[in-house]
Amino acid sequence: MTPSDGGALADAKDEGREVVGRTRLHAGKVFDLVADEVRLDPDDGEPVVREYLDHPGAVAVVALRGEPGAEEVLLIQQYRHPVRALLWEIPAGLLDVDGEDYVTAAARELHEEADLRAERWDVLVDYFTSPGGSDESLRVYLARDLTEVHEDDRHAREDEERDMPTRWVSLDEAVAAVHTGDLHNPSAVVGILATASARAQGWAALRPADTPWMR
Repeated sequence: MTPSDGGALADAKDEGREVVGRTRLHAGKVFDLVADEVRLDPDDGEPVVREYLDHPGAVAVVALRGEPGAEEVLLIQQYRHPVRALLWEIPAGLLDVDGEDYVTAAARELHEEADLRAERWDVLVDYFTSPGGSDESLRVYLARDLTEVHEDDRHAREDEERDMPTRWVSLDEAVAAVHTGDLHNPSAVVGILATASARAQGWAALRPADTPWMR
């Protein structure tokens, strides 16, 4: 039954398309460029070539503080060279530690980029960043009950992370900045809007931190 017929509206993995060959076109520092020869139609023997970025995946964190109705989110400004822009983002990082738990990875990024720890973790939203050209999957967590990391335990930032400005912004202001086109980082845009939606539902839409992830 299709969603238009009243069935469940849900994406689903499809491992039935045969990959008959793979070529690594470029091995990069963060991700590789690969070309798969795949049979999209099992009844048609001719494979087609699909080039895409082979990415380890990532996690991002909406850090939230404040009283109900007056919540604030933490934003971090970072220079992104491909788009030649300073973007306001939320803490985020790659899943580049083998076997690391997803929440642990998110907590590590919150610690390293924002000098914060959180006692409460929930899943806000999962998405593929650019499914037509990359297999990167990103999970955004909501982190609450925050405490600052002691100065002696703070992460020593290097390179472009050394001087990243941070700002606490009201959730309502952040939502408005998304709608006016002033925020462009995808995890920030998706995370901010998902947080506002979850708040409007009394946080009932949040999922447990260990919810399975289609990635």
